[in-house]
Amino acid sequence: MIYFDNAATSWPKPPGVSQAMVHFIEAVGANPGRAAHRQAVESGRIVYGAREAVCELFHAPDPLRLVFGKNVTEALNLALWGLLRSGDHVVTSSMEHNSMMRPLRALEREGVEVTVVECSDQGVLDPAGVEAAIRPDTKLVAVNHASNVTGTLLPVAEVGALCRQRDLLLLVDAAQTGGAYPVDVQADQIDLLAFTGHKSLGGPMGTGGLILGDRVDETQLRPLIRGGTGSRSEYEVQPDFLPDMCESGTPNVVGLAGLQAGVRWVLERGVEAIRAHEKALTRKLLDGLLAIPGVSVYGTLDPELQTATVSFNIEGLFPSDVGLRLDDEYSILTRVGLHCAPAAHKTIGTFPGGTVRFGLSAFTTIEEVQFALDAVRQLAETVA
Repeated sequence: MIYFDNAATSWPKPPGVSQAMVHFIEAVGANPGRAAHRQAVESGRIVYGAREAVCELFHAPDPLRLVFGKNVTEALNLALWGLLRSGDHVVTSSMEHNSMMRPLRALEREGVEVTVVECSDQGVLDPAGVEAAIRPDTKLVAVNHASNVTGTLLPVAEVGALCRQRDLLLLVDAAQTGGAYPVDVQADQIDLLAFTGHKSLGGPMGTGGLILGDRVDETQLRPLIRGGTGSRSEYEVQPDFLPDMCESGTPNVVGLAGLQAGVRWVLERGVEAIRAHEKALTRKLLDGLLAIPGVSVYGTLDPELQTATVSFNIEGLFPSDVGLRLDDEYSILTRVGLHCAPAAHKTIGTFPGGTVRFGLSAFTTIEEVQFALDAVRQLAETVA
C-alpha cells in the first residue's frame, strides 16, 4: 500500500509518537494542573514540554502564549471570533480552506466585512492585491501559508511586512507547512499562527493550537469556551491570562504527548532536510505527470514555490473514478474532489469537479512516486 493522503493526515507517524502516548496512558494518566501529586505534576510537564517543542519549531519566544486546541480549525475560529467585531474589516485570499472561509462567512452575518483577494490560476497571491484591499477599518489579514489543493506557497513574509507597516494583525493558517517548510513567526512577522498536529508535525489527530505574538492584546480576545482551568478556582469568571483563558476543560494530554514526540522528531531530523527531501520527490512527480498525455497538473509546477502536494486530472475520467481505481487496482491511497476548499478550486478552474490530490511526506520514497506515475500513465492510456 502507498499512502498519498498526507495533505489530509500524515501516516505513518514518526518513531516514538505511539510510545509517548502509551506511556502517558499506562504510567501517568493524571489531570494536569488539577492536583499537586506526582502524576498530575508529570502530566503538566508533558503539556508544557509540548508547548516548548512547538514554540521551538516555529521560533515563538513564549510557550505560555500558545493555546492548545483540537486542530487548526478550532485555532482559526478562536482567532477570528475572538478578535473580530461588527464593523471590522478583514482581508483574505481566494485559496483558503473552509476552516478559514466558513468562520469568515459566518462573521459577515455578524457585521464583519470580508474582502477576498483573487489569486492567479496557479494559486499565487500578489501582495499588491492585499495592499490594495486594505481600508481604514481593516483589522486583520488572514491567509494560509500553503494551499491544501495545489501546495502553492503564499508570500506570508511579504504580507507580514505589509501588515506591520499598516499596524494590522496577520493570521496565518500553517496547516500545510508546519513541519514541512520553515516557519518563523518572528522573521515572517506573523501575529497569530494556527497549526494542526496531525499533518507534517507528526502528531495524532485532535491536536493543534494558536500561537499569539506580543502585538496581540489578549484582553481583547474572546475565548471560544469558558470553564474549569485549574487556576483561579476561587472565581466564577474566566481567568484573564494566557493560556488559561482559552484552555478550559481537561486537555488532550495523551495527544499532546504524541504531538511533542512528533515535533521533537521533526526538530531532530531538521525542517530543511525534510523540505529538501520533499522538493526532490515533488520535482519527480511533477515532471512525470506533465509527461503523460491527457494529464493536467495544477499550481505553480515548481517545487520551490509549493509544498509536496500535487493536484491533477486525467482527461476523460472523473477524479472520483481515478481515486477509486488507484485504490482498488494499485493500492494507492489518495484524496479526490474539492478538498474542503471550493474557493481554491474556483480559482484554479477545477470547480465543481475537483481534482485528484497526491500528498507526499517525509516518509515517501522515490520508488513510491515512480510506481504512482506508472499507475497514472496506465489509467490515462485506458481513455487515450
